[in-house]
Amino acid sequence: MLGIPLIDIDAAQYASMSREMADTGNYLQLYDLGADYLDKPPLLFWLSSMSIQLLGVHDWAYRLPSILCLGLALWSTYRFTLLYYNTLTAQLATLVLATSQAFILMAHDVRCDTMLMGFVMFSIWQLAAWYQSNVWKHFVMAFVGIGLGMLTKGPIALVVPGVSFTIHFLLQRNWKQFFRWEYIIGIVIVALMLIPMSIGLYTQFDLHPGILIHGVPIQSGLRFYYWTQSFGRYTGENVFNEMNHFTFLLENMLWSFLPWIFIFLTTLVLSIKDLIKDKLKLQSHQEFIATGGFILTYCMLARSQAQLPHYIFVVLPLAAIVTAKGLYQIYFSEGFVKLQKIFLYFHGFIFSILWIAILAIVYFVFTDMPVYVKVIASFGALYFGYVLLMKQTVLPKFLYLAVYTILGVNLLLNTSFYPKLLKYELGVSAASFINQTKLPKNNIYLYEIDESRALHFYGNHSFERIFDSSLLKPQQILITKASSYSALKQKFPASSILYKNAYFGVSMLTLPFLNPATRDKEVTPYIIVALAK
Repeated sequence: MLGIPLIDIDAAQYASMSREMADTGNYLQLYDLGADYLDKPPLLFWLSSMSIQLLGVHDWAYRLPSILCLGLALWSTYRFTLLYYNTLTAQLATLVLATSQAFILMAHDVRCDTMLMGFVMFSIWQLAAWYQSNVWKHFVMAFVGIGLGMLTKGPIALVVPGVSFTIHFLLQRNWKQFFRWEYIIGIVIVALMLIPMSIGLYTQFDLHPGILIHGVPIQSGLRFYYWTQSFGRYTGENVFNEMNHFTFLLENMLWSFLPWIFIFLTTLVLSIKDLIKDKLKLQSHQEFIATGGFILTYCMLARSQAQLPHYIFVVLPLAAIVTAKGLYQIYFSEGFVKLQKIFLYFHGFIFSILWIAILAIVYFVFTDMPVYVKVIASFGALYFGYVLLMKQTVLPKFLYLAVYTILGVNLLLNTSFYPKLLKYELGVSAASFINQTKLPKNNIYLYEIDESRALHFYGNHSFERIFDSSLLKPQQILITKASSYSALKQKFPASSILYKNAYFGVSMLTLPFLNPATRDKEVTPYIIVALAK
């Protein structure tokens, strides 16, 4: 995973900003290629830039702090589950989270949600431990976790633990937990942690009102962060409006929470059914933090006027706990033989499709795939079929096939498909040529070509862009579309092409691109050209 280049949208942009921060040493204000940036809080950039300063400009150095937060998410999920369930259920919850498709994706396509997941689940675990033990250490760490989460992606880091415990205590009729004086200290801890970021927002935006962000004048960076960015999605103040139907996040969980999504949905429905049967009341030993926290968070996020698939990732640890409860009941206790068979047949079909898809990718999408990759993929698929037809396995067959399939498919994707695919990223290929040939970076400009944050990161330089052709001069080196060359040649007849390649927006894959026969029509040829009279 750490060897896969950064995907050229959010991950590459955040890496480029982290590199820029490490280069300038300015940690209070956020800039993106020298322009004011107001979208995400600074913690990801702070930690990643420090990592880059210590370890160098590498994609794995950018990812490292977030990878550590994924480890924190796993450990917190395990420890939280142990507070309410047996060891096997805690182990299952950790396994479910670690082998969910979203979790694996987050390990290389690193965005703010990667860190957010870790800090939010850590704060939920510590709060639960504090409610059970009244030990101050857990209380302080819980609100430190909330503060770190807010420094990562805003008020959602406070909202998720808040709604999770609110529904839990309401169902327990545990009213005293709503009126504890210690919460005041928690608020103070969070407020103190937010001071550096707040100072940066104030000095960058509040002292200079009217700065344009996405074409909208910003009067207050503090208001934007604490209100508009989160709650403005409901009031209409936020400028973004996309994917706003209620089932959007659930539809995307059909792939992002594979191979566990259908176990999760079944358990979720059964949990609600049991709660209704118990007249919406929990006993003191029962837990509804995971189920209630997921449901309420989903409902809030699904009501937003702007949604993206990764918004729900913050509560995937809660979904993993719910799923683990279902796995334990279905496969490690008696009375669910029919349900076991239904899940095995249903998932056997789904997993078979995944193996067929990976074989199609390995054999037909990139025809220059090494032979050993094809052999490994073929043996992997054959072994899957062998296990599927076996009468007995040491572990429950569904569990074995689920883990084997998701790890096997992603191993092949990460070691063969993604490296081939990401060669079509403009920034990766262009930066590689620039670094190898040691071209003078201060003399390289972007001209009539799409932006690529990966170029600035892997090139370890903020390349300027020329918009006006009248500013073009001899001796300049341009990265431009191949279609621009004829006009450049007329103005600079002695110009020479130093490098040719083609690029494609790999985050928006299409069937014509995946088809080798039609791929050339989908890609955009580009060149690196040296201007000369």
